[in-house]
Amino acid sequence: MSEIKHRTVETNGIHMHIAESGAGPLVVLCHGFPESWYSWRHQLHALAEAGFHAIAPDMRGYGQTDRPEEIDRYTLLHLVGDVGGLLDALGTETAVIVGHDWGAPVAWYAALLRPDRFRGVIGLSVPFIPRQPVRPTSVMPQNEDAQFFQLYFQSPGIAEAEFERDVRLSIRSLLYSASGDGCAVSMVPRRGGLLASLTNPASLPDWLTEADMDFYVSEFARTGFRGGLNWYRNIDRNWELLAPVSGLQVTVPALYIAGDRDLVLAFRGMDQIIANLSKFVPQLRRTLLFPGCGHWTQQERAQEVNQAVIEFVQRL
Repeated sequence: MSEIKHRTVETNGIHMHIAESGAGPLVVLCHGFPESWYSWRHQLHALAEAGFHAIAPDMRGYGQTDRPEEIDRYTLLHLVGDVGGLLDALGTETAVIVGHDWGAPVAWYAALLRPDRFRGVIGLSVPFIPRQPVRPTSVMPQNEDAQFFQLYFQSPGIAEAEFERDVRLSIRSLLYSASGDGCAVSMVPRRGGLLASLTNPASLPDWLTEADMDFYVSEFARTGFRGGLNWYRNIDRNWELLAPVSGLQVTVPALYIAGDRDLVLAFRGMDQIIANLSKFVPQLRRTLLFPGCGHWTQQERAQEVNQAVIEFVQRL
């Protein structure tokens, strides 16, 4: 099996830790919340063995990468700037970019803003979502009893305190409940936090080992959750900043992959966005939905994701 090496590079004013394997055309793998480079462990090996240079950074705010204090330093423009600067740091002109969860908007907008640098894009879980006419948080679901989890994440310190009280319980419950084995909920009771409505499983599902858990827990016990949560706190700011590119299409070849049990697919309006994805991404090659798969696509269905990603990049 190919070796995974680690180093730190400077990009866009921060120090970014990267895990990498293989040699050849570059493929950049962007993780989401609450994860790290480690969520791409299966893809790093598979891509390297298929003749590619695979790189999975700890994204801004995570792991061994810098975690700026200021909330407004976690906008999509910062995050796209980070991956663009990563290509510069590696001395590479172009790459294919792959993103999961929050990493997917980074990948989609990297391809939209810099098609000269990102020659192909793969989104896992989250499709390309065109900019809407209204401020995103203004239309997120809420009532007297509960609010959408992204609204719960808006106030600094609240979700951090809940998740950091028992990091192992938090990671275990989040990963299991949002998987195809669990039953995730997107609404958070106003009395009590998110974890109260999640499941802490008696045993882990097949795709997640205790060693995997140990890695995630050790990272978040050290860093806390603030960096990752700050991405959510820029949802409205992103909407403002991206006004100049409203209506633009993602013009490079693209692939969309999700599990049919992913809670993202149940978000309001997501069925229409996915059904009409080729209108906004005209070079969409395929949409793949894996039966029984939840939110953690590349971990729950490692082999199928590896095959789909490798086929896509080989054909570019």
